[in-house]
Amino acid sequence: MSASLVRATVRAVSKRKILPTKAALTLTPAAVDRIRLLLQEKPDYIGLKVGVKTRGCNGLSYTLDYTKEKEKSDEEVVQDGVRVFIEKKAQLTLLGTEMDYVESKLSSEFVFNNPNIKGTCGCGESFNI
Repeated sequence: MSASLVRATVRAVSKRKILPTKAALTLTPAAVDRIRLLLQEKPDYIGLKVGVKTRGCNGLSYTLDYTKEKEKSDEEVVQDGVRVFIEKKAQLTLLGTEMDYVESKLSSEFVFNNPNIKGTCGCGESFNI
């Protein structure tokens, strides 16, 4: 009876330069300003929490809520003094995403520019990965 054995070796590297990691989510200056303004009106909250839920014709939709505390599994993004927390379920869907805030004559909203999305519905509220 023959069994295959896979080995792995661990080595400590002492002179390796540590590279900074990229944030899971980046915020535009407009998004930072809007979040800061929203949080000034709600002093009991420490930041916004981004999540995803099953909804719409394409599968997933983003949720935004105020949060008073960081959950154990939340990813925290701090940019220009503003804190955004990403729920565990949403972390992989948001990697490399830019969060923007856009105002027009008819609406104002946060927009997620996500390179991971494979398709969206016609209204732009739901997506799939």
